Amino acid sequence: MASKPILHYVNGRGRMESIRWLLAAAGVEFEEKFFETKEQLQKLKEILLFQQVPMVEIDGMKLVQTRAILHYIAEKYNLLGKDMKERALIIMFSEGTMDLMELIMIYPFLKGEEFKQRLVEIANKSKNRYFPAFENILKAHGQNFLVGNKLSMADVQLLEAILMVEERVPDALSGFPLLQAFKTRISNIPTIKAFLAPGSKRKPMPDAKYVEDIVKIFF
Repeated sequence: MASKPILHYVNGRGRMESIRWLLAAAGVEFEEKFFETKEQLQKLKEILLFQQVPMVEIDGMKLVQTRAILHYIAEKYNLLGKDMKERALIIMFSEGTMDLMELIMIYPFLKGEEFKQRLVEIANKSKNRYFPAFENILKAHGQNFLVGNKLSMADVQLLEAILMVEERVPDALSGFPLLQAFKTRISNIPTIKAFLAPGSKRKPMPDAKYVEDIVKIFF
């Protein structure tokens, strides 16, 4: 029996959370090894290709770089489309959601006026750029999923992005009925529903303590 993937990261969302989401959606159990101090991270860097996390041990490899990890998992578990065209669309949609999630990921670390401006930017870009695009995609083909009418990495990441935005902008999906239905539909896929349930390995929204811990470890 193959060993479980091992995820090396801090005990929080960051760049590892999308990887957790994708493994969970694929129904793959995984282990986590957290580092909690600068010294522990320094020790881990001895085996990190570019001295950066996240790192995932899977299939005898020590994979780094978030997108490389996501693409490997998606292809391994049939979440990357049936051909080159579907793959291109899935990656394109995923890159869009990751751009949006980057805005939110950095938000808790900002202060003062920059903090306020970033929230406005998150609301504006989600409502006026990203969510309209995905609403139109769903409207154009009338199917339940973004690509090929089958669950893919793009669907998983879009749901993750929607929930991240709603934590900061509760009314973000108002005016997007197809995305509202998409959110409900994807959230009820059994593996994803389990990941969204209390007690799962999904990490909570970053708070002040998380920010403080990250600063101590990385800076």
